[in-house]
Amino acid sequence: MALIVQKYGGTSVGSPERIEHVAEKVLAARRAGHQVVVVVSAMSGETDRLLELARRIDPDPDPRELDVLLATGEQVTIALLSMALQRRGCPARSYTGAQVRILTDSAHTKARIRAIDEARVRRDLARGTVVVVAGFQGVDEEGHITTLGRGGSDTTAVALAAALGADECQIYTDVDGVYTTDPRIEPRARRLERITFEEMLEMASLGSKVLQIRAVEFAGKYNVPLRVLSTFQEGPGTLITYEDEEAPMEQPVISGIAFNRDEAMLKVVGVPDQPGVAARILGPVGEANIEVDMIIQNVAEDATADLTFTVHRRDFRSALGILERVARELGAREVKGDDRIVKVSLVGVGMRSHAGIAGTMFRALAREGINIRMISTSEIKISVVVDEKYLELAVRALHEAFGLDRPPEEARAQGSPEARKAAEPPRNALR
Repeated sequence: MALIVQKYGGTSVGSPERIEHVAEKVLAARRAGHQVVVVVSAMSGETDRLLELARRIDPDPDPRELDVLLATGEQVTIALLSMALQRRGCPARSYTGAQVRILTDSAHTKARIRAIDEARVRRDLARGTVVVVAGFQGVDEEGHITTLGRGGSDTTAVALAAALGADECQIYTDVDGVYTTDPRIEPRARRLERITFEEMLEMASLGSKVLQIRAVEFAGKYNVPLRVLSTFQEGPGTLITYEDEEAPMEQPVISGIAFNRDEAMLKVVGVPDQPGVAARILGPVGEANIEVDMIIQNVAEDATADLTFTVHRRDFRSALGILERVARELGAREVKGDDRIVKVSLVGVGMRSHAGIAGTMFRALAREGINIRMISTSEIKISVVVDEKYLELAVRALHEAFGLDRPPEEARAQGSPEARKAAEPPRNALR
């Protein structure tokens, strides 16, 4: 008998009929002999509806009162699912985050979990009861209701799984696992049987929307095996766990391709090449609460430098205004901006033990006439910035170049030095 935490998102519980379907899935797990804790989101669209109600009263509502309002969405779902289970003869009990006592800090609308008192949940499980918990919410030391931010139900599920020492945390959604890339762009994208926490963190941070980043971080920190499954079709899903050091030969070189459309690039040209200049440029950007991603600095022979970096596209105009002011103060030649770029990234722990990945990537893009604007690397990631119009072409070209539509053993063969050399284009094709 295993202890399983199941989480169902808004789409999975989006109607009474779907809640009934979820009840059947929970009941099947219980009939298989498992102890089950279920974490649910609000019904699809409900959180947006509540936000709209709040803004019709006050365009800038008080965060504490907003949390009180938004937390009601999940409260509806836990009651309905518990009713559906009870009608099937399955003992079930619903709890809000405050009733479980999911203790958080006091940062309303974006609280972080500090501790969970799981004693009540354990007592119910020992009696054979299915425990249904409201995701996305908790309570601070003063007893005020808090919410964890969008996607917070994933974090609730993982945190409960960690506190209970669950055998697995299953995230049920409208996709049947984690894919090598978005199937809407590359129809040959393949579902991964497993992926490491590191890879999933990179994929999530680089644009993959399957899991909330905080949930993956939490799972990795407390070694909670995560599995992404479909609510609407049967299948093994994708297991997210630690890298299996005992079987490195089974690890694919590249696990997936992530991309982010919400990128913008800024460049300050001709600033003095002196200590502290980068801080004078990026400092005001950070003070405006604008996150900077990729950064490149080039030094010219005339003792000047160019500083290029990317920001989220929504922050482009604000960042551009800040840079124009800073550039005047520094005596820079000009400020350039481009909000029609995208970031495409290769992710894979196999990069640690395989050379030539970057070369293969750059050749694949060159063959398609795609110019690379910026490059960033880490131990298990290579990211490039390209013009927005090349996004789909770039993803498909890289998916083919690394054989991601084929089983891992075939992909490894395609990524071998011999295969890369055979596929190398004429030198004049590179750019």
